[in-house]
Amino acid sequence: MSFLLHNLLHFGELLHAGGLDVPAGRMIDVAKALEYVDVRRRADFYITLRTLLVHRPQDFPLFDDAFRTFWRRPPGEWSTDDLRAMGERRRFGPPQVDFPPVDQSAGDTTAAAVAEPVDRVTAMTFSDRDVSRTKDFAEYTDAEVEDARRSLALLSWDAGQRRTRRWTPAPRGRLLDLRRLARASHRYGGELIELPVRTRKTRRRPLVLICDVSGSMERYTRMLLHFVHGLSGLAWRVETFLFATRLTRVTREMLRPRATAAVQTVARYVPDWGGGTRIGDALRTFNIQWRRRVMARGPVVLLISDGWDRGEPEILRREMARLSRSCYRSIWLNPLLGSPSYQPLTRGMQAALPFVDDFLPVHNLASLEALAEHLNKLRA
Repeated sequence: MSFLLHNLLHFGELLHAGGLDVPAGRMIDVAKALEYVDVRRRADFYITLRTLLVHRPQDFPLFDDAFRTFWRRPPGEWSTDDLRAMGERRRFGPPQVDFPPVDQSAGDTTAAAVAEPVDRVTAMTFSDRDVSRTKDFAEYTDAEVEDARRSLALLSWDAGQRRTRRWTPAPRGRLLDLRRLARASHRYGGELIELPVRTRKTRRRPLVLICDVSGSMERYTRMLLHFVHGLSGLAWRVETFLFATRLTRVTREMLRPRATAAVQTVARYVPDWGGGTRIGDALRTFNIQWRRRVMARGPVVLLISDGWDRGEPEILRREMARLSRSCYRSIWLNPLLGSPSYQPLTRGMQAALPFVDDFLPVHNLASLEALAEHLNKLRA
């Protein structure tokens, strides 16, 4: 069973490189489940792996290709149906796959002989100087992230204006300023010659960012944190929270002047980085501990998550309802929404969507530009 677990770990690495959310710890559960399955029957072995490792119907074709390629005798010549071709059909970008040399003198090989099918996986790029506005963030290299960060710095963000309780003199209006009116009347012997008016002061509406940094968001976390850092450095108040299984406030950490240093600091500061996802529990912590502190001025809330939730949908529904009643506008940003075939069919998204004002994609530069334009229109 040890050699089988060794192969399962490499199979998990292959699936993860192809875009599937397969944590290494999940293979322990798969190995335990295979104890109750006749692994000599290929159909039972296939169904067990697919049931435990695939969570989205659109990922079935990728899993089938990976299973058919990995769990077979290695051919002497790699055909168009091997890992190279499968990698080029990968959903989140075409990787380059380097294979170790196949020992042809070994004769008949067992599953242990193909335990090292992938040496490394590297994302393909087009240019390190020009970043496409429609290229998915999951396909970005480090150089492209830096170029995209410069592009984000050129965007204009404004979450709109809010009226405060304070008054200020106005050149025209219908509300009389009684204090100024009384002072002005003394100049004319009590006659009401001047009629000064007043209006409410306006200030920029605050922004609250709640970003998912769980394992399923790993492909997008790096670029989205640069986006969060750009918003955190703006003149008006921005509160930033990260969550996976628990909620962590990182407002001060995201105020560092350099985005790269801020992201590295946050990655060390958040204890559950890359873990599971419990959106409802994280929002419950926010509503109990932070809602009164950061929601008093009617902010716009940006919740960035793919919606994959391991918690109870009822908790998420209840906490989203509380959150929507406390903010001016709730905007859910989902990177999966950029796919034409995506549908919010998970229980978590179904529970949250009734309390979301705007459901928008956030998977490339074009979607962030559209978000900036959308926020700027809130001023009306």
